[in-house]
Amino acid sequence: MQHVVRSSRTMGDAIRRSRRMAGMTQAQLATRTNLRQATISHLENGEGGTLETLFAVITALRLELHLTERSTSLPALDDLF
Repeated sequence: MQHVVRSSRTMGDAIRRSRRMAGMTQAQLATRTNLRQATISHLENGEGGTLETLFAVITALRLELHLTERSTSLPALDDLF
């Protein structure tokens, strides 16, 4: 599944959906990444985190990051506010 991520909020949403699709709880993902469950929760809520944290989580979820130029279509509501 592909996710379009343009903000920390949409990144968090994508991580949450991927974690749930993998059948994992936040606690299980935290254990797999040696992070606290609260850190996973903050990341899923778009409340920051380091690049190291982000890559630990996407690696544990068997995801990878692809960067492309932003499309010229209308912006998502998250991008407007």
